[in-house]
Amino acid sequence: MAKFAANMKINYFKYINTFFVVAPMTLLMTVIAMILNNGYIHEDWVKQFFSSWLIMFPIAYVAALIIIPFARKVTNRLFQQ
Repeated sequence: MAKFAANMKINYFKYINTFFVVAPMTLLMTVIAMILNNGYIHEDWVKQFFSSWLIMFPIAYVAALIIIPFARKVTNRLFQQ
């Protein structure tokens, strides 16, 4: 049973790690974009924030899953030379 749990942790590590990188990054980017575009606080700020973040998060998550392996290969090639 312990071996199964260890394998599950390894199998899902990439997805969970990506989640913990993308979630705060998209939250921060959403806040900054809203402040720059709309000012600090206005009516419906929270509703607009969460609707923007819910659109931005899945796009950034999928993009990160696609880009991270490519970036890792490029970085490995740079450091092998």
